[in-house]
Amino acid sequence: MNLQRTVRVCRMGIVNYADALELQDKLCSDRKTSKIPDTIVSLQHPPTYTLGKRRTHDNLLVPEADLKAMGAELHHSERGGDITFHGPRQAVVYPIISLRDVGFGARDYVEALESAMIELCSSHGVNGRRGVKGETGVWVAGKKIGAIGVRISSGIASHGLAFNIDPDLNFFKYIVPCGIANKGVTSLRRETSLDLPADEIIQEQLVQVLVRLFHYSTIQ
Repeated sequence: MNLQRTVRVCRMGIVNYADALELQDKLCSDRKTSKIPDTIVSLQHPPTYTLGKRRTHDNLLVPEADLKAMGAELHHSERGGDITFHGPRQAVVYPIISLRDVGFGARDYVEALESAMIELCSSHGVNGRRGVKGETGVWVAGKKIGAIGVRISSGIASHGLAFNIDPDLNFFKYIVPCGIANKGVTSLRRETSLDLPADEIIQEQLVQVLVRLFHYSTIQ
């Protein structure tokens, strides 16, 4: 593995999901042609429900019109996984990276994303763990704290992870999160007994864990 590798980190605040999709498409295209180095996009979204490439509404428990009435949008994407929710106070990280350069296969990559969230949990006094077979993501006492949905095209990964810092968990009541029934969701705020720093600091901690796990030596 080439350890002298550069990553660019884009810290973007709150970004509309459609705009983030457009950005990812552009970054993926540029990464495939080596116009840019690996890039980690760190942001949050306004209230948004997203469907993965299965594109089924079976796990949406209310009409789409009800979501709009709550101020939430519904979007389709080409990532793996089922329906999930994104919203303020949730750390969303989209690594646009060459898996070949990192030296990861698809399963290794997903496990690295899980490891990053587990490490973040631990740093704030929370025991996060991987799920059982079929339960991708990170769990705390049977409740999901971090979701993963990725796309891999021509060896370039996009989309990524969403980690619940302190979002409004009521939004999850209107879906079957990630298509896994009879499982709840939780957040770092609910699980920790420690004082938490600002969301931006927690999100940056997550990014830095990923930078280390992917063996980057230089950050732009």
